[in-house]
Amino acid sequence: MILSVLFTSCKGGYSFTGGNVGEAKSLQVSFFDNNAQIVNPEMSQLVTESIKDIFVQQSSLELSDGPSDMSVSGSIQEYSLKPQAARGASEVSQMRFSISLQVDFENILESKNNFNQRFSRSRDYNADLNFSDIENELAEEIIKELTEDILNRAIANW
Repeated sequence: MILSVLFTSCKGGYSFTGGNVGEAKSLQVSFFDNNAQIVNPEMSQLVTESIKDIFVQQSSLELSDGPSDMSVSGSIQEYSLKPQAARGASEVSQMRFSISLQVDFENILESKNNFNQRFSRSRDYNADLNFSDIENELAEEIIKELTEDILNRAIANW
């Protein structure tokens, strides 16, 4: 009972992640265009929805389609596969899958927290595996980390 009183009496826009949204109440997330050389047609939607989900789940902000206290926009800049390790003179043993997002965050109420930054994450995998078999799983893992990075930068100021 004491805990419920403490939780309900807390004010100020803090979240359970340690972030602080201040007096902000609303968030607008614009669609992330895919400007990468390799275009996965599902990535724009997946990135956009993942950013919406993490902010709603881990902050007190509500999504808005119009003018908002905070906004997130950006694009997918990289979606790439690169050899990472060789097994011999002409054979690759490990590949690296990378995704990079360019993110523009605006806090109307506290402009000192605004940023425009590139976020990148990658996963190495065995080159013997068929990438199309593991692509969705790896992409989801990377996007989860990227959205956590964006949230932390936006409201936890990490």
